[in-house]
Amino acid sequence: MNSILLKQDGWIIHDKNILENEPVGMLPYKIHLEEGYTLRAYFKMLDNYPVFKKLNFFSPGFFKEYGQSASSGCSCDSLDYLEFSKIIEMIGFPGEPRLEIYNSLHGISKKNSLELKHYQLNQLLDMPVTLGKLKHIIFGDKVDQFEFDTVFNLFEFIDGIAWELSFNIGSLECSLRR
Repeated sequence: MNSILLKQDGWIIHDKNILENEPVGMLPYKIHLEEGYTLRAYFKMLDNYPVFKKLNFFSPGFFKEYGQSASSGCSCDSLDYLEFSKIIEMIGFPGEPRLEIYNSLHGISKKNSLELKHYQLNQLLDMPVTLGKLKHIIFGDKVDQFEFDTVFNLFEFIDGIAWELSFNIGSLECSLRR
């Protein structure tokens, strides 16, 4: 499988060269993250390759918040890092069972997984991001959860983070109303 490296400065490296043209062709490529990769690097990548912003309709809202955030120091002490993972979940038993496959972005604190809905984007931009494992959950039983090594392609990463930020990060507007 072809692979690429996502750099902290937002550039994509393919065959030891910075990708300058035709980034859409890299969407099915396996990704690796540079040491120290942060959520801010994700936004820098979308700035460097604007066509990627069109992959998810939810992008404009959190891009505004990204633009209004400080240029550094956007982290929080309650999380160690952010983990992007893949979930396969069998649900619907008893009844009509079904299988759902999705990506997840969550915070990790002392090896515990935490939802990000209580955080704002400006608390997460400088948090390290890692690629996690595939988690297989059977009928909601998180005790019998299995974990497997897996790969992520560029499309999954871009779309998955955009989706998670859109629905699971507390927006600045919402927090001002509380």
